[in-house]
Amino acid sequence: MSNAPAGDVARSTVRPHGETGGSAPLRTYLRTADGVRIDFVYDPRPVVYEAPDGRGTAPDTSPPPPVDPVFVVAHGFTGDVDRPHVRRIAAALGRYGAVLTFSFRGHGRSGGHSTVGDREVLDLAAAVAFARERGHTRVVTVGFSMGGSVVLRHAALHPGAADAVVSVSAPARWYYRGTAPMRRLHWLVTRPAGRLVGRYGFRTRIHGKEWDPVPLSPVEAVPRIAPTPLLIVHGDRDGYFPLDHPRMLAAAAGEHGELWLEPGMGHAEHAAGDALLARIGDWAVSRAG
Repeated sequence: MSNAPAGDVARSTVRPHGETGGSAPLRTYLRTADGVRIDFVYDPRPVVYEAPDGRGTAPDTSPPPPVDPVFVVAHGFTGDVDRPHVRRIAAALGRYGAVLTFSFRGHGRSGGHSTVGDREVLDLAAAVAFARERGHTRVVTVGFSMGGSVVLRHAALHPGAADAVVSVSAPARWYYRGTAPMRRLHWLVTRPAGRLVGRYGFRTRIHGKEWDPVPLSPVEAVPRIAPTPLLIVHGDRDGYFPLDHPRMLAAAAGEHGELWLEPGMGHAEHAAGDALLARIGDWAVSRAG
């Protein structure tokens, strides 16, 4: 196990879109504080400049300066950086700034095993550290479902690491089994047969041990986030977590948090439409300083 600090970047030449200069996306690996290798894609927003003859803009082929804000996107359980819904989120937020997406431990090409929201905070911390090392001065963390709980806990445990936090479809408390989808998820996580389904059916390798100690819950984390701007987004047709979850989070946030209850919206990335993502982008640009 590596002892490299969060944000240490493993050497790699993998770049999915060919060129390495200008504003081409970079794909490589990060190393977390506990030594897990995390697959990530960094997408700088295209940079343009005024042509010398004044006839408009042209692509700048030199290495671009960092574009702020940068959105660090934390996906939901069983997602990964290559899932179409994650790429769609990245494309939508890319209209407002640079975007860094990554696969949580145990997901996709990343190493390790999923701890379902516990040590995933270290994965997000490594991604945020990378963004800072690239020169970004405004970082917005945006998480969905499990990722929504991770961005809340990260902001509480690493004060000032993010300049704004957006949590979409997140639980307020652990061990919730009040809906059929959550009962199925608990079977997937807690039973050996479920973990086999997770590995081979969802490309998600799940840690077989229970939490010890139980991590800080999202609702316990939220009061510690202030004064960092916080946005809580939840659909009124979420089949996983009913509306008492976002309302608990909003109550814990007090005046420093905003709550958007979205009519007709279901759960997480799949349910986040382009109009909502545009509103999130506008909110982040206005709140991140």
